[in-house]
Amino acid sequence: EGIKDTWNEVLKNYPNIREPITTEELEGCMGLLLDDISRRLFPNESAEMQHKLITECCELENKVLAEKGGILFPKVRETLSELKKKYRLFVVSNCQSGYIELFLKKNNLRNYITDIECYGNTKKSKGENIRLLLNRHPSGTACYIGDTAGDYCASKEAGVPFIFASYGFGDVPEAQIRISHFSDLLTLFQ
Repeated sequence: EGIKDTWNEVLKNYPNIREPITTEELEGCMGLLLDDISRRLFPNESAEMQHKLITECCELENKVLAEKGGILFPKVRETLSELKKKYRLFVVSNCQSGYIELFLKKNNLRNYITDIECYGNTKKSKGENIRLLLNRHPSGTACYIGDTAGDYCASKEAGVPFIFASYGFGDVPEAQIRISHFSDLLTLFQ
């Protein structure tokens, strides 16, 4: 709801562009690259206007995130704290530059994360960004935890196993490993 409200705030400056974005529309965009989101949400606009709109939405989103933080799933901090004792943890996202850093800082999670990468920094796909992190931090094995078909495809592209977070935004019927709660990772990685 927070992202939707923020983006609709931007759209108030452009009353002739479209009706307000709905929750369903935004959920259908989860996992997509920002350029794909802008094409989906603003299909009648030029590429330049799509870029302008998505940029303004992301800038306001980062500003609101810096002020308010994000909403965490239950037991995220405790789970990350336990996992960090044995594993290096990374975040890969299709988000804009600065979003992950703000989210981690505002929610006091930065100490648990070894490194991050995102589309906004590299203009690369999620699969390529997973590979970038693996190259920056060689040794050991890795897996990718996600909640959309795009996440599943990214893990295949990167050549790492996929864990489906069924409590998230999407559905991945072909996922062989599933968790129902973030804290299920503790049992899975015992």
